[in-house]
Amino acid sequence: MHQPEPAPTGPDPGDLDRVLSGVGDRLRRVRRRRGATLAALAEATGISVSTLSRLESGRRRPSLELLLPIARAHQVPLDELIGEPKVEDPRVRTTPIVENGRTMLPLSTRPGGVQAYKMVLEPGPCEPDLRTHEGYEWMYVISGELRLLLADHDIVLRTGEAAEFDTRLPHWFGNAGRTPVEILSLFGPQGERMHVRARPKRRD
Repeated sequence: MHQPEPAPTGPDPGDLDRVLSGVGDRLRRVRRRRGATLAALAEATGISVSTLSRLESGRRRPSLELLLPIARAHQVPLDELIGEPKVEDPRVRTTPIVENGRTMLPLSTRPGGVQAYKMVLEPGPCEPDLRTHEGYEWMYVISGELRLLLADHDIVLRTGEAAEFDTRLPHWFGNAGRTPVEILSLFGPQGERMHVRARPKRRD
């Protein structure tokens, strides 16, 4: 049975109220900075002096119909009156973790939920050490060859192949080739599955 799609959520009313609560002070600062009186602004915008006064004091809720002519009269962008919050830099800046020929670069910083990593595994002999722990992992091979031991399975994943598995099963992975292998790994709490599976290994 087709499930109806959830209705899109709008902006948080609390955030909107916080933005609008500061509009009056900004209107007053901009007007005074430009040396305009309420009467002169009223004449330029067609908005009554009493309405402009109530806007600046916070007793009148601002609207686009009021703010647009004020912004035009002051020759400032609308954002300057609204005080739109600045968008934070979305780039993730993390420090690589290097240990035993493995370089792990975290690609996410939010605690909890699915965590993303890029890993580079150098070639060389390495004794498999199977581990178990809570969680679910998805791996994608960007380049090189990755050997994955999972319970009774011994798999080699090549460039463009992916695998997902329950980390409560004994598992280990390492470089299976002569060049570094680069992988993208997503790790989440038990039950958070990514629904991407490796292609079956070709039989010679």
